[in-house]
Amino acid sequence: MSATATTTIANDRVSIELGEDGVADVRFVRAEKMNALDPEMFERIIEAGHALQRMKGLRAVVLSGEGRAFCAGLDLSNFARKPPEDEPALTERTYGNANRPQQVATQWRKLPVPVIAAIHGVCFGGGLQIASGADIRIAHPETRMAIMEMKWGLVPDMGGYVLWRGLVRDDVLRELIYTNREFNGAEAQALGLATYVDDNPRERAFAIARQIALKNPHAIRAAKRLQAGMWERETDAILLEESIEQHGIMRSRNQVEAVMAEMERRKPNFEDV
Repeated sequence: MSATATTTIANDRVSIELGEDGVADVRFVRAEKMNALDPEMFERIIEAGHALQRMKGLRAVVLSGEGRAFCAGLDLSNFARKPPEDEPALTERTYGNANRPQQVATQWRKLPVPVIAAIHGVCFGGGLQIASGADIRIAHPETRMAIMEMKWGLVPDMGGYVLWRGLVRDDVLRELIYTNREFNGAEAQALGLATYVDDNPRERAFAIARQIALKNPHAIRAAKRLQAGMWERETDAILLEESIEQHGIMRSRNQVEAVMAEMERRKPNFEDV
């Protein structure tokens, strides 16, 4: 759990608690349905992302699920659902470069601060895409995971092909998609889909988040921006962007404070972004 909560936002699908340390504890709370994704779950997750984008003093996010699962993927009742006539087609870009299901998973990469997913129980289909949107993933070694869509005659369509780029070897990813086979958290680490395995994923996730929260918040956000463009930009553009970010940070108040705190062996006192 994060430090004493200073901000709390909650509904019947997602809760957010922002601690005094700047770490947001974001939890899926549809535990009775293993946090499965129905239309309302999609909306509440996107609302949570918007709230985090606007949140003052935010330094890092820990994302987890209550109950027996991180997220069991698509709620099977969706297959019997008749979409409303005014529901946008999947091909419509309703959230910038994404549709609604894609935004649910990719918005974690779009947040300006690092997101750490703590994964336990079941993490199937769309749940795995959401976890893949995090910067760092901590999985319980016995977590059940799968790229599940092919089981239902579908292709992964919640941004997985973007989010898995650079994580999983191409031939391995093809096998996981084509067969929809299940694997555990320990294998996920070997495959590249988990950063660490831990018997207490949330505790490990918060330890990392608190460490990040003690770094210059401007530098952390700049580093995340650089990471986001690393796979899409040409070498010359990356080198220039790196220099632009560094130029904006060097000798700033927070950068000087980072140096002084290290030299004086004390906790830094940063200005919030």
